[in-house]
Amino acid sequence: MSYLDNIVFAIILIAGFVFFASGVKKIIRNINLGVNVDRKDNPKARWTNMAMIALGQSKMVKRPIAGVLHIFVYVGFIIINIELLEIIIDGLFGTHRIFAPYLGRAYDVLIASFEILAILVIFSVTVFWIRRNLIRLKRFIHSDLSGFPKNDANYILYFETVLMILFLLMNASDLHLQNVPGGVFHKAGSFPISQFIAPVFNGMSNELVILLFEIFWWLHIVGILCFMNYLYLSKHLHIILAFPNTYFADLKPKGQFDNLASVTKEVKLMMDPNADPFAAAPVDENTVPAKFGASDVQDLNWVQLLNAYTCTECGRCTSACPANQTGKKLSPRKIMMDTRDRLQEVGKNIDANKGVFVPDNKTLLNDYITPEELWACTSCNACVEECPVNISPLSIIMDMRRYLVMEQSAAPMSLNAMMSNIENNGAPWQYSQQDRLNWKNEN
Repeated sequence: MSYLDNIVFAIILIAGFVFFASGVKKIIRNINLGVNVDRKDNPKARWTNMAMIALGQSKMVKRPIAGVLHIFVYVGFIIINIELLEIIIDGLFGTHRIFAPYLGRAYDVLIASFEILAILVIFSVTVFWIRRNLIRLKRFIHSDLSGFPKNDANYILYFETVLMILFLLMNASDLHLQNVPGGVFHKAGSFPISQFIAPVFNGMSNELVILLFEIFWWLHIVGILCFMNYLYLSKHLHIILAFPNTYFADLKPKGQFDNLASVTKEVKLMMDPNADPFAAAPVDENTVPAKFGASDVQDLNWVQLLNAYTCTECGRCTSACPANQTGKKLSPRKIMMDTRDRLQEVGKNIDANKGVFVPDNKTLLNDYITPEELWACTSCNACVEECPVNISPLSIIMDMRRYLVMEQSAAPMSLNAMMSNIENNGAPWQYSQQDRLNWKNEN
């Protein structure tokens, strides 16, 4: 590569990382729009969660075929991109396989393992494409997965396949140039896969093969930078966010819900006849009362918003949801996708208004997620159990239900009747407390 090529590469590299940093900064800003919640307790359990679930893929392999193939793609894509460091150094300084002299035989082992992983990635991605587009598994053709979300999955599969093919073609042309008389490139690496592709270049002039090598090299590195900047627009962002998401996941037993601090305060005031409701804080007519539950993304906590960005859209939650299986409108996957879409919309609103959110007469509740969906949930936690990265659609559903009940008194008639009975009779049933033991007199 010439000095001009090195300069052009440096400019492209810097631009790629600057755009990526800008996108990540917006995502972090959007996540921080959520209500603060402390998730720093029990670091040992949190590190274990992250190691087992995000790194070890322990929940993925519950469905063995998809799990093992996903491990191939995950490990292959991450490890192969370790070579990205060498490509960057070679691109900046015009060197060729700069790590080879320092690593010796270990370098041969690394390159060989990269090639084997590349083939496994191509195989796995092909199977995933067949499952989505030919076999058409039910969770991939569900009504909640259409438009960009459906196409996005295929775009990622195509991207990964092309990058792996370019990687192998780059290695194959490199190997050919290492073996030509006189050795255009110094010998470095072991190529168990590329050695079968290299004969394609036999009979070509060295100048042409060098040109092809440079084309493969440029397409590979620019493709990686493009893919990196596509991440924060796609579901594939989970390859990064799965780690913090599993670390900050709720450690409490499934089914245990938090008490709303605002409600707890009100109850304590009502039960203590000596309590002064104005003693804790001075009255301020400009103070907005605490909202019960959530009607928009800003009412959710930041971990729930992180969940939304981490969602892989795999549909395991929806396929396990008993409400969805019986034909109800609820889809836990849609809950997460709608939350992310609304959060993105709020973020764009803030960008357009110089860092301030201007009310747009829209909310997550009703405009994205309907009460019908929320009340279809049985709160069984199947979606939480199935999620391979510890996302909790149920927590969002419950917070929005709280808003419907406590802010809008918009619970279903059966639930309102039950709560009225508890208030009046001390039990869910519609008879007085004096009659509660009458059942024992029946024959």
